[in-house]
Amino acid sequence: LPISTAGITVNQFCASSQQAVMMISDALACGKGEIGIAVGLEHMSRVPQGGYNPAFDKELNDKNFYISMGMTAENLAKDGSISRDDQEAFAMESHRKALAAWEEGAFAREVIAIQLPDGSKAEKDEFPREPNPEKMKSLKPAFDAKGTVTAATSSPLSIGAAVVIVATEEAAQKYGLPLRATIESTAIAGCDYERMGLGPIPATEKVLERTGLKIEDMDVIELNEAFASQSLAVIRDGGWTDVADKINVLGGALAIGHPLGMSGARIIGTAITALERAGGTYALATMCVGGGQGASTVLKRVGS
Repeated sequence: LPISTAGITVNQFCASSQQAVMMISDALACGKGEIGIAVGLEHMSRVPQGGYNPAFDKELNDKNFYISMGMTAENLAKDGSISRDDQEAFAMESHRKALAAWEEGAFAREVIAIQLPDGSKAEKDEFPREPNPEKMKSLKPAFDAKGTVTAATSSPLSIGAAVVIVATEEAAQKYGLPLRATIESTAIAGCDYERMGLGPIPATEKVLERTGLKIEDMDVIELNEAFASQSLAVIRDGGWTDVADKINVLGGALAIGHPLGMSGARIIGTAITALERAGGTYALATMCVGGGQGASTVLKRVGS
């Protein structure tokens, strides 16, 4: 990129790179530029629990303002009587779908091989694995000793980066960029921080209202899948049961990983991939956000 290119760092936890896509889209719609690059990345294993910066004000650590994401998942499991068996079944299906997607070459257009220091190449995600029901059942609860959420039903601590190029139609033609999808509308919404996993519901209601579409109009849905209980709660409370077979058809974050800053861009890219494979028209990319928010984007396949 030329030195004249400007940049900005966006922090909206899980939705950071989706928010970057939204910001670029809004700027282009206002005539402020012709192309933008949204990059999301995260190295989860190098982020200390609680983050890097100390909270100088002890009230910022008050449980009445913020609780761990794992405990929000426990809250949703308890609220909806979502059993451990249900969570483990959901997690196993996520791994099965992701493994099948890799086997079928579904991610070939999304994943770029990385040259490693030893000369080898990393060409495939390490995490998706053949699910082992017995091993899942042997795991202890990860956040609440009497709870039901385990490491197997939580998204893993993983590393990742994703890039989404957003451009006007004229710029895409000018630079020879393949047009895959258009951004129909976007939305951010707040929710109860203790049940932050439900954030996709109000955000999706808002974006569907803006587009005049219904959840049934979505041909594929990418839901961030931070926890199995979170996804199951969104499907249940959002009234998405009838479209559950359209959700995370290539596997979700329980199998693929959920590096925070990267995930928004990743699910947008995967939504487009799944939409193209389905030959559909509309896709929804939606996610919960730590602290009590949701982010949603409706995409339309070019040529549909």
